[in-house]
Amino acid sequence: MKEQDFVVSGMSCTACAARVEKAARSVPGVREAQVNLVTGILHVVREEETDAQKIIQAVQNYGYGAQEKRQATPEKKRSAKQGWCVVASVGLLIPLVILHYMRCGEWVQALLATGIAMLNYRFFTRGVRTLAQGDPGMDALVALGSGVALVDGLVHLGMGESGGMFMESAGMILTFVSVGKWLEARATRRTGQAVEKLNHLLPTTAAVLRDGAELHVPTEQLQPGDCLVVHPGDRIAADGSVLAGISAADESALTGESMPVDKQEGSDVYAGTVNLHGLLRVRVARSQDQSALSGVIRLVSNAASRKAPVARMADKVARVFVPVVVGVACVTAGIWLVNGAAWDVAVARAVAVLVVSCPCALGLATPVAIMVGAGKGAEWGILFRSGEALESAGRATCVALDKTGTLTAGVPRITDVLPRNGTREQLLRVAVALENGANHPLARAVLACGEPPAGVVLDLQYRPGRGVRGTIEGAECAAGNIALMREMGVDVQEEKEQTEQGKTVLYVARGKTWLGSVAVADAERENAACAVQQLVADGMRAIMVTGDHAATARAIADRVGLREVHASVMPQDKERLVRELQQQGERVAMVGDGINDAPALMRADVGIAIGAGTDIAIESAGIILMHSDPMDIPRALSLSRAILSKIRQNLFLAFIYNVLMIPLAAGVFYPVFGWLLHPALAAAAMGLSSLCVVTNALRLRRFRA
Repeated sequence: MKEQDFVVSGMSCTACAARVEKAARSVPGVREAQVNLVTGILHVVREEETDAQKIIQAVQNYGYGAQEKRQATPEKKRSAKQGWCVVASVGLLIPLVILHYMRCGEWVQALLATGIAMLNYRFFTRGVRTLAQGDPGMDALVALGSGVALVDGLVHLGMGESGGMFMESAGMILTFVSVGKWLEARATRRTGQAVEKLNHLLPTTAAVLRDGAELHVPTEQLQPGDCLVVHPGDRIAADGSVLAGISAADESALTGESMPVDKQEGSDVYAGTVNLHGLLRVRVARSQDQSALSGVIRLVSNAASRKAPVARMADKVARVFVPVVVGVACVTAGIWLVNGAAWDVAVARAVAVLVVSCPCALGLATPVAIMVGAGKGAEWGILFRSGEALESAGRATCVALDKTGTLTAGVPRITDVLPRNGTREQLLRVAVALENGANHPLARAVLACGEPPAGVVLDLQYRPGRGVRGTIEGAECAAGNIALMREMGVDVQEEKEQTEQGKTVLYVARGKTWLGSVAVADAERENAACAVQQLVADGMRAIMVTGDHAATARAIADRVGLREVHASVMPQDKERLVRELQQQGERVAMVGDGINDAPALMRADVGIAIGAGTDIAIESAGIILMHSDPMDIPRALSLSRAILSKIRQNLFLAFIYNVLMIPLAAGVFYPVFGWLLHPALAAAAMGLSSLCVVTNALRLRRFRA
């Protein structure tokens, strides 16, 4: 199977997106097709032998433009073309309106209105085609409204009667809708600025060493095994490893860490990061589109493709929206005619109903909010896989937190050095000498203290389950538990305070002298306590779920402020616990980083993976926290709630607009208040409704957690 993106033009509402997906799925070999209405991207999963041109042709047969993403016309050119069409339409509309109000030059008005219709021919071609296919959308409403007005005006002129009002209405409808769509497109493009910024981090060319010569090639031609030459100040073009050179890299765009990371032979480097100083030669491990940064970009870009459950109601309404509106317009015209209104008045009411109705606002309500929110999250290193995960996070009531790697760093380190008979330095040097060369976590924690060894160790013996012993400068030394100390006849006292805190205590002796103890623990992350405090303040039920011993778990829980602890829990028991919480009515967000967390991450309403975790945990989660900062957990949930709130606001705006404006356009309020809506104002109102939805979503860019 192969995944591929296509750029689709001409979509204006959810009905358009649904038709494009239907067209793509009709091609044999296409397994999946999803459209992101905001970005205009069609994401297809197809069999390798399926021709991409067949997919493009199928979409074009439905009246939409389609190109492979790598060959697509740049967005600026498409926007410029749309802008010139709008300018030309406005240029023709101004004299049309002047002539209309001067009540002269009706045939000139007809020519000007026809010119505007020709400039905006896409509304008619797509509208007629979707009507013929029995699946009409917004284009059909605009085509019907403006087409009826234009044809009726021409018929009146042909019969020698005044048709000026309808010429002006047709021109204003098309122009106002075009202006509204152009403004909407400009606003919508701002929703993807976070993705654009990420895309700009990936260089388009790279220096490659071939046959001893340095060549500059497009980055899409890079293959695993190529040798990159990265000069100081250059961005690295692909993920790989350093073959030669010493430097440091700015990886803040990918990891959020502001400090440079030293690089030398064998070090991993990542696409989009900056080589700060020193010439590097890098062996490419993955092509640029498979790099870690490209994966982040895909996650952000596709977040709006998989619909959130809250959007399904809008989709159901949008499917029947246009046929219902056409029916309402026909009924409106009939009622006005039955009540003795002139033909012109009845047609004007029907046209106003057709034009004022706006399925676009319903279609944009969810994806624009998700796109802006996902972009905001990406700035913080919070990646949402889908709209569904985002909505589930926004509704979460309970957060189940793994301990190791989530609340703690997952790497044991020395927390206490307790000299008893000697100095701190003597104690650590003996411990370092004995543990030097060992590969277990306790040894690595001791060696990380930075002290030099006390001397060369002879007759080194590892005692499984007890510790290590050996001879240093003629004296027998040992580092291990109390059992090893007693075996050697060393008089020691148990470090009860450290043991009760869940720490592992390493007792160190020289001969029969107890030098002291070193306490090692997987200490909590810097912001763990703040994160728990914020979750509780937000009304969340916070729980620790860990496979570690009860004493260790309880000690960490006390330090970070957690009251509810489930310790010694196996992976299948974590999944069962999440299921039990759900049966109690909780909406569970599970946070983890390891393979043992994967079942619970999948079972939870939303899984949240710490970015430094395993690939399995990350693949099982709906949200990924790139920076491994516990404070990103409440940030992600807070942002999700804000996005969900914005979606509800947008849906309310879209629904209330149509509920109020369609009756107004039909003339329901005319008998009581004398209110009527001119078809041209109806067109302007339709454009403004979509613009309001997009603008409201853009307010998320100012969100602060």
